[in-house]
Amino acid sequence: MLAAKFASRSSMRQSWSRLMTTAASSPSSSYKLVVVGGGAAGLAVSSTLADKLGKNEVAVIEPSPVHYQQPLFTFVGGGLKDFNDTYRPTAEVVSPNAQLIPQAAAQINPESNTVTLSDGSTVSYEYLVVATGIELNFGGIKGLQDAIGKNGVASNYSPKYVQNTYEFLQNVTSGNALFTMPATPIKCAGAPQKIAYLADELFREKGIRDRVNVNYYTALGKIFAVDKYANAMNAIAKSRDVNVNLFHDLVEVDGPAKKATFKILGDGARTGDIVTVPYEFLHVTPPMKPFDFIKNSKIANAAGYVDVNQATLQHNRYPNIYSLGDCSSLPTSKTAAAAAAQSKVLKSNLLAQIRGDAAPSAEYTGYTSCPLVTGKHKLVLAEFSGYTGTPQETFFFNQANEHAFSYWLTADLLPEIYWNSMLKGTWSGPAPIRKFANPTSIN
Repeated sequence: MLAAKFASRSSMRQSWSRLMTTAASSPSSSYKLVVVGGGAAGLAVSSTLADKLGKNEVAVIEPSPVHYQQPLFTFVGGGLKDFNDTYRPTAEVVSPNAQLIPQAAAQINPESNTVTLSDGSTVSYEYLVVATGIELNFGGIKGLQDAIGKNGVASNYSPKYVQNTYEFLQNVTSGNALFTMPATPIKCAGAPQKIAYLADELFREKGIRDRVNVNYYTALGKIFAVDKYANAMNAIAKSRDVNVNLFHDLVEVDGPAKKATFKILGDGARTGDIVTVPYEFLHVTPPMKPFDFIKNSKIANAAGYVDVNQATLQHNRYPNIYSLGDCSSLPTSKTAAAAAAQSKVLKSNLLAQIRGDAAPSAEYTGYTSCPLVTGKHKLVLAEFSGYTGTPQETFFFNQANEHAFSYWLTADLLPEIYWNSMLKGTWSGPAPIRKFANPTSIN
């Protein structure tokens, strides 16, 4: 593990050097299109638009020297994938036709069509796409920042701590293994429970499952938002003796004492009660929030997300601004699958606007997907509209059932699609496949 972490830090330093070299050769501070964010959503858009608009007409503002394929973090935490498979230098995944600006955005100024960078300089745009993702708020839980990475506390949501998950799980011999889900919107809302099933399987393989209590604590009132998949996950949790505790929000971690404290939410008789639980292992999904520079800008809604039309992804007040992915106000689950589908709509509408062809007319219907890993070679492939809660399954079989094919698709095929197609702007989801593989499904 230490060797992997060292290799990761070495790669980051090399990547940062490449980024700074690229920035030093920047030919302009004004662009036809500026994309704020070099994650999956931002690259899916910028790669296509850079090809369509021509070299150096598109700039990508992204401070991280490394791009992570975050959907793989669950597999790393469960000991099923190597951490080194999850990242590549940012400079290598940004389109060669786009200009990479390796700084953080500090302010978006929609009235002047500029973005202020962390060094105080500004970049001008004719059109803007905001795709920053959302911020992990480890400081939102008392004591968590001091405990995480030690004291048996890990999180698959951070590249800094994901390798601790499998390491700490292997050290468990008895006691309580806790897995948490916060009350805030988060990216990949299925991930908090996926690692619980992988841990259960690991404990069974080691022959210690009868000595370990696997407990899933969610601040929400359901194990999953869509009833079809909620029913499936409740049945799986029951069959594995995973104890599901609804309306329990993690509010404090005492690392040295190995205790986790929860506040009971909802409107029941115990609402507001405080419950403290000892643990041997604690997997924390941190609360998440919009980045402050977006929340405090004129492009945000009251909740701090970029205020866009949920069908066209165009800003509700500034027509030359669009947004997609986790930072947008789109009322659907925040996943890479959702970003892929959104990118097709956004690119169609933005290109039409740039060319003066027509008003934005392509519409996003809320499609998203959450592959729920339940063990080695077992997975429930949830696909649905976050707008309606209606399943939109790609394949002819019942995807609420655990299936080895769904596991292979998620663990082996989709990572290749991610690197070789989505980040290059050529993958926008399985809708074309669905027409043949499951023609009776709702599109």
